[in-house]
Amino acid sequence: MVLAIAIAMVVAVGLFLVALGLAALFRPPAARRFLLGFAGSAAKHYAELGIRLAVGAALLIASPSMVGSEVVAGAGLVLLVTTGFMLFLPWRWHRAFALKAVPSALAYLPIIGLSSVALGVAVLWSLLATSAV
Repeated sequence: MVLAIAIAMVVAVGLFLVALGLAALFRPPAARRFLLGFAGSAAKHYAELGIRLAVGAALLIASPSMVGSEVVAGAGLVLLVTTGFMLFLPWRWHRAFALKAVPSALAYLPIIGLSSVALGVAVLWSLLATSAV
């Protein structure tokens, strides 16, 4: 049951990354608004942390069932560890960092879009390729 939930979450992550990438490529204003919305309030900050914890755990749980399991487990660990650090930072610090970093990153929105689509496809392939083996 836990594995099935983790796999469903990993599928959702892959689809989210593909959708985010397509938005960045074909609807840049919508992607900009979405990316600039992170850490806009304490509620958004803690929601982001909760999602990061859930996704990190899902990647760790599902990784043995995926192609490239070490890479997937590493990504899950990175999410969990960085989220652990963020739990101890005031959300206003997160917002201040996002207000500086995100506008600079948006200059590379087409690259972010292509990377997001590629990563989303890789996540889905990694999960689905094991069922074909």
